[in-house]
Amino acid sequence: MIRRVNQTVLWILVALDGLVTVVAWLTAYQVRVSGWLVPLFHQPPSWELCWRLLPVVVLLAFVAFRWAGLYEVHRLRRFREELAGALQGTILTVLLVLALLFFTKQEYYSRLTLGYFGVFLLGLVILSRRLAWSLLRHLRRRGFNTIPVVIVGTGRAARRLARSLVRHRWTGLRLYGYIEDRPNRWSSDLYIVGSIADLPRLVEQKGIRQVFIALPFKRFEEARRVFAVLADSLAEVRLVLDTPTLAPFSLATTHFDGMTLVHLRESPYFGVNRIVKRLMDITISLTAIVLLSPLMLLIAILIKLTSRGPVFYRQERCGLDGKTFYMLKFRTMRLDAEKETGPVFARPNDPRRSWLGAILRRTSLDELPQLFNVLKGDMSLVGPRPERPCFVERFRKTIPHYMARHLVKAGITGWAQVNGWRGNTSLRKRLQYDLYYIMHWNPWFDLRILWLTVWRGLIHRNAY
Repeated sequence: MIRRVNQTVLWILVALDGLVTVVAWLTAYQVRVSGWLVPLFHQPPSWELCWRLLPVVVLLAFVAFRWAGLYEVHRLRRFREELAGALQGTILTVLLVLALLFFTKQEYYSRLTLGYFGVFLLGLVILSRRLAWSLLRHLRRRGFNTIPVVIVGTGRAARRLARSLVRHRWTGLRLYGYIEDRPNRWSSDLYIVGSIADLPRLVEQKGIRQVFIALPFKRFEEARRVFAVLADSLAEVRLVLDTPTLAPFSLATTHFDGMTLVHLRESPYFGVNRIVKRLMDITISLTAIVLLSPLMLLIAILIKLTSRGPVFYRQERCGLDGKTFYMLKFRTMRLDAEKETGPVFARPNDPRRSWLGAILRRTSLDELPQLFNVLKGDMSLVGPRPERPCFVERFRKTIPHYMARHLVKAGITGWAQVNGWRGNTSLRKRLQYDLYYIMHWNPWFDLRILWLTVWRGLIHRNAY
């Protein structure tokens, strides 16, 4: 029954994609022929060609969407993955249609029409998927299209997974109970439905369709037993990794000579993605420097007029791969402020600040010179905030995985900062958000953080 429902959902998505492709293609031609947006200066596109190409365009769209993963129907998929797939699928569809027109040597086609088609297709695919997923998730929250699951284990990972399933009822994964071979007083409050040996019976009698193994590595033999007893069942088995040593990493697998190798990949921030991020940094920082140069000049003049000493303050910080660089800031404290105190964190109503410095820190305008660090390549616009070497040496000994922050360039703003974890806040919380950013980096994530930085304002209660 569950598999039939999933197949039905898949066919509905395919039908929706076919419909929106037809609508987008015909609408694009109509908009171009009518000259609504751009006047026609030559013969309009041929409607005969439009209708002749339509079946092939729909077929190419199906191929592109399949390649983009839009037909992978699974319950843990996030809608942002749908958005990324829709964008990739649309771009590939347009490229395939363009290649088709080129290689078949059509007598005439409009590149502007293809542009319209791409825009309309992307918008309609996102809209149709949003409606379909919203309806499906609403039904699952109401108890329809749910499947029972069990969790093997009763430890930290098992409890965390159970809380997540309850919190995200839109998945339709309904926890039936826990499987535990070694129950103890710590698991007495949990609903244990049996042992590993009982799994085949539960799958057969209770219709369990997914089994989550949430055991620590030291109980790996029990995980092997789960796979063994379910070898002849239809249940899907998922392995939940629970080890702090893997916290800052994502996993990938490689098959080599009949063996499966699990390797750790620190971040998507590598290869061509690193080039994309660098190009974004150069473009945005250079634009910001040009636009903000009058403001920075005014701040520099005010600093010179209100206090003695240099305009800029250079401080050694740790960046990519733990290498040090000198970070620029507008000087906000009196000259030689740390001679008496040594390296310390800034604090509320810090007596070392000048009155202008207090304003600059409160508004985060003292960070503007770091745009030059970004342009130079020492920093990125988005990334974990850099710390001083003396603090890094202290934190790396007391906070596990602290050095994983240095897998990417330090940033002017970051995921921790836009979520309120800046200034004198929990270092462990900031690290948690930094590691999330590292594992999930992509260009859109950077743009989202930059937007949130502006939208939520530079002024923050922890900026001092």
